[in-house]
Amino acid sequence: MTLDYNLKDSNFYKYYSGKAGLSEAHFEQLSSYFFFKEVAHGTFLLRAGEVSHHAFFVESGLLQSFSLDEKGGEHILQFAPENWIISDRASQYFNKPSDYYIKAIEHSIIVFVQPEFMEKASRESKEFACFLENSLQRNIYIQQKRINSLLAMNAKERYLSFMEMYPGLLLRVPQWMIASYLGITPESLSRVRRELLTDSKEAKR
Repeated sequence: MTLDYNLKDSNFYKYYSGKAGLSEAHFEQLSSYFFFKEVAHGTFLLRAGEVSHHAFFVESGLLQSFSLDEKGGEHILQFAPENWIISDRASQYFNKPSDYYIKAIEHSIIVFVQPEFMEKASRESKEFACFLENSLQRNIYIQQKRINSLLAMNAKERYLSFMEMYPGLLLRVPQWMIASYLGITPESLSRVRRELLTDSKEAKR
């Protein structure tokens, strides 16, 4: 359901005005390129095979992106809690069908952001252009770090890296989803958690 949202009270406004320097006038000029929408738990914002036409800023709630293997198993690529933005950039840029799904795993309020928002904001504001460039570079760094964690880290190191990346999600995300993100079984995740608990108790002695 599309919402008539109070923009100036929104996290979306506060995030891009505070971190990227967009003014109220900028938002007014760009108002046709974004909208707020309430989505229920389990709602798909993007499905594999569709061309992505929006990025999704999480005003409140929680999203995930994932792929499916030939047996229907989920492989979670990313979580997106409040103040995160998630999309399939390759699908948007190349206008090609996505290989991924983006889905709400909590009741959420999402800002649907068209590519034109970023393009026009970058032309209107040098500060925003710098912010966007830094964000893109940071995203590349995060993706490289994620690939390295899957290739080179053991299960415990991956879990510690997850906690660093998503410190508020341990009580919001089912264990099987965390295991899927880490590329390990739920049983391995349980063992890692027990080991960390034991390590913590021994450290306090």
